Amino acid sequence: MNSNRVDDQTMADIGHRVERLGIEIADVNGVASELAALGVQQAQNISTVARTSNQVLSTSTKMANSMAEAAQSAEQAQEILTANTAQIQNTITKNSDRMQELSANSLNLKESLTSVDGNVQEVRVASRAIGQIARETQLLSLNASVEAARAGDAGRGFAVIAASVKTLADQIQGFADQNAQSLEELVGVLSGLQERSQISAETATQAIDETAAAQEASAQLTSLSQSVSKLVHDIDLLRAPVEENIAASTSINEELSSLDQSVKHFERQLEKLQSRSDSILDISEDLMVFIAQSGVETGDTKIIRLGEKAARRIEAMMQDAIHQGTLRPRAAFDRQYKQIPHTNPTQYFTEYVDWTDRHWQPIFEKVQQADPRIVFSAAVDVNGYLPTHNVVYSQPQGDDPEWNAANCRNRRIFDDRTGLAAGQNTKPFLVQTYRRDMGNGEFVLMKDASVPIYIEGQHWGGLRIGYKV
Repeated sequence: MNSNRVDDQTMADIGHRVERLGIEIADVNGVASELAALGVQQAQNISTVARTSNQVLSTSTKMANSMAEAAQSAEQAQEILTANTAQIQNTITKNSDRMQELSANSLNLKESLTSVDGNVQEVRVASRAIGQIARETQLLSLNASVEAARAGDAGRGFAVIAASVKTLADQIQGFADQNAQSLEELVGVLSGLQERSQISAETATQAIDETAAAQEASAQLTSLSQSVSKLVHDIDLLRAPVEENIAASTSINEELSSLDQSVKHFERQLEKLQSRSDSILDISEDLMVFIAQSGVETGDTKIIRLGEKAARRIEAMMQDAIHQGTLRPRAAFDRQYKQIPHTNPTQYFTEYVDWTDRHWQPIFEKVQQADPRIVFSAAVDVNGYLPTHNVVYSQPQGDDPEWNAANCRNRRIFDDRTGLAAGQNTKPFLVQTYRRDMGNGEFVLMKDASVPIYIEGQHWGGLRIGYKV
């Protein structure tokens, strides 16, 4: 009898020790999971930094090449500008001198033509006077001829003289008319020359003004050439820091590459640690199941029994509903999760949700109130979908996603390790220990006892009870 009591006490002590060991292993597993996640994040960050650094190096190299090309182009442009500016200035100077000379010649020609025009006017006046004299001489000859005719034989000699005078007068009149016509033509030519001379003078003056503008443009070219020269100098000054940046970036890239390799190695080691930690956690959970199945009372025993009772109650209710026709078997296994619009985190709807809200929620409320350690009670299908939750976790969603995540946990899919294991477990029960994220970097150890649920002989999922350690 005493021996049995010792054995019972020893087994109970072993049970508690295994339970405590499971808690510690779960805590270590949670830390390992965090480290693994941190390692992945750090590896991604290092890779991102390395890519960014490579881009900086590539950009700096391209900038250095571009600066070298720009400096070479600027030097060539400076040489061309200097040569062209000198040539343009030389040409402008020569053209300016020629324009000045042409303008002076045009003005002199205009003055000469004006003077010739004055002389022509004087000749025109003289020609008119000669014409007048010729006409008067012709009249005088006519009168002399009349008087000679009256005198008869006595005036015959005088008549000969009068005829000669008339012939001379006619010749003079002809020469005067011809001279007048020539003078008119000369006046027309001189007028045209004066107009063209005026136009040439104006053109020459305009050309001189344009030459001045060209000289100003040439001065601007000279200034531009000087600016290009300064640009070449500035580019040369910038090339040194860029080359230093390239050297520094190259060194940083080498260090980042080495760090990247170290972080990847660390990530692989963390993956191994995570895998081994998961294995140890699985062994610990199997050991706790073994201890519980052996009949040894542990802190989990009461919770497991509550879960088994609630799971059987759910199974019976669903079986009755299917037999009575109030729930179709196909609807009970609906896996077509329909996303509920405007929900964050995303919630989903299935054919059986309304039925489970009416019939399951009272069972979950009773389980939650059965032990002060229990935080929640719910059921998930094999995919981690949780249709119905306790009332406190079934609030309507608001505008704050963080508040929603904590208070609107129904109609959601929990496909994390604990949630999937609870839904997919086919052993009589499963006890899991995990670290629950409370936000702001705080975690609390929780236990999850789950019991499988079968409907019409088909595995539907599992009933979950979350409770404090």
